[in-house]
Amino acid sequence: MRDEFKVHVLNDEGCAKTKVLDHIFSETLDAIERMIPAGRERALVVTKMQEASFFARRAIALDPQNQAKT
Repeated sequence: MRDEFKVHVLNDEGCAKTKVLDHIFSETLDAIERMIPAGRERALVVTKMQEASFFARRAIALDPQNQAKT
């Protein structure tokens, strides 16, 4: 299987990092939603934040220090 499609199981450290990341993105989006009225622009912000969160999680998963030993 190509590396682009592999799933990496996280160890405890990797899981802890993703929880912190989730908290940061959630708090940031909450603040943004309080400032920006609902509409197309806010929807784009949400979509881009979801995309950023995905790639941040992927970066954590690709770090061998965060991967569970198999």
